[in-house]
Amino acid sequence: MKDLTIQKKTRSFVPENINVIWEELSPLFDDLKSREIKSLKELEKWMADRSELEAMLEEDAAWRYIRMTCNTNDEKLLQDFQYFATEIEPKIAPVSNFLNKKLIDNPFTKELDRNKYFIYIRSVKNALALFREKNIPLQTQVQIEQQKYQSITGAMSVELNGKEYTLEQAAVFMKDTDRDKRRSAWQAITERRLEDRSSLNSLFNQLISLRHQIAKNAGFDNYRDYAFKAMGRFDYTPEDCFQFHDAIERNIVPILREIAEERRETLDLPILRPWDMDVNPHNLAPLQPFKNGEDLIQKTKTCFAKLDPYIGERIEIMQANGLFDVESRKGKAPGGYNYPLSETGAPFIFMNSANTFRDLTTMVHEGGHALHTFISSHLELNDFKHLPSEIAELASMSMELISMSHWDVFFENEEDLKRAKRDQLIDVLKTLPWVATIDRFQHWIYTHPEHTDEDRAREWTAIFNQFGHQFADWNELEDARENLWQKQLHLFEVPFYYIEYGMAQLGAIAIWKNYIEDPEKGLENYLKALTLGYTKTIPETYQTAGIQFNFDENYVKELADFIKEQLDQL
Repeated sequence: MKDLTIQKKTRSFVPENINVIWEELSPLFDDLKSREIKSLKELEKWMADRSELEAMLEEDAAWRYIRMTCNTNDEKLLQDFQYFATEIEPKIAPVSNFLNKKLIDNPFTKELDRNKYFIYIRSVKNALALFREKNIPLQTQVQIEQQKYQSITGAMSVELNGKEYTLEQAAVFMKDTDRDKRRSAWQAITERRLEDRSSLNSLFNQLISLRHQIAKNAGFDNYRDYAFKAMGRFDYTPEDCFQFHDAIERNIVPILREIAEERRETLDLPILRPWDMDVNPHNLAPLQPFKNGEDLIQKTKTCFAKLDPYIGERIEIMQANGLFDVESRKGKAPGGYNYPLSETGAPFIFMNSANTFRDLTTMVHEGGHALHTFISSHLELNDFKHLPSEIAELASMSMELISMSHWDVFFENEEDLKRAKRDQLIDVLKTLPWVATIDRFQHWIYTHPEHTDEDRAREWTAIFNQFGHQFADWNELEDARENLWQKQLHLFEVPFYYIEYGMAQLGAIAIWKNYIEDPEKGLENYLKALTLGYTKTIPETYQTAGIQFNFDENYVKELADFIKEQLDQL
């Protein structure tokens, strides 16, 4: 029997038994600050030692976040997370800035291999340009405040048919063929969300104010422009985002309008309501690709192994090392994520499975991220693995599509398999206007920081309608529509992290197209791109994957036509 235990690299700088308290961390940072560097070799050793320390700290922070989200009711886990955010990170920030200066000012930095270190040095210079001492307490406050979103939403539950459900579990009833049951579930979920509307608006207003002040302190007119710089968006601009929005509105929304009209006709309804959008239009029962969380993991492992034995074994390793928490339960934070463990070189997958088809796509999505964590773990510096989302999401969204070639693992019945693939491709199309909606909303929010709750609701509704979400009739449901944005965690916790999903979705379609045309070459290029981590620019990484980093109208139309062709074949 093979040993699947993960072996961490032996540390050469950080003590193995170190406690993450400032009294023990401070001497290590002092060493890095005061160490003399008299050669290129000594510089690279200094960089490696700094990388080792940062990887250890990132993994410690990761586990604090993971444990807190797995049980939002445990006050100690919240305090452990907040301790790192309030007592460790604020002390690290000025030291990191000092170390960044030391690196850039060192004469041997000019001798570093440009091909290897260009992206890293560019990021360090960017961080230096943005650093402001007075922003440290504000950034700490933002981190503490934004976690309140998960505490509020994690406590949400509804009662249906005399039984309590999390909102994720209750959403399963939206696929029920009984329209009255769907409506009841939708109303219960909506009413529960509206109960916290005021508190979430208040929290969001506070976050906008803090973020705007951070931007002003750094010399920017608004947080949007600051965020683009802070997120290292060297390869595109806000204007490119608007070009993306327009291309989606013109090329994707019309296809979805046709699909919605087909849905209405098939369901034999005069109009579609919000609770009619997830049920199978032929009134077939919801797909059930797995029985429970353990079955989902097992089947994902088999599916991935059919793609490539190496990919399947990554899931097996995670399973053997307890790196999954997939079942939905009360008190668990909403959503799903893959959290890289920087020092271990493996990830943790968190999700809220309610035994639905959507849970399958979440698992293969996060599985793509997990593969990325493993396959780039060999890179020398921790910073080489700090992936921009445009690259990270390419890995996950491509896996959603590539893995379809082996979804027979989940669906023994041929008709169910076809139905699952069709649902997935429609979801791919639906993702694009939703991304455009959230992104355009964020541009407006942060370039109009003085807006009121009423202004925000009006603007949200206008943007929501612009991208075709009016396919369902929202008459007399205006409050629910105005409040839909509050379900999007990214708006609260990771502002401006959303357009990447759209860009990566286009890239994923292109990767899948290549894979269909030549599976061996398509997969090889995909894996080759993932091994790069963030050592090349975004366009270069996409080029390695055999695709373009491009979102002009012609390219979007070409990819939309390809998806439409695939849908027609199903």
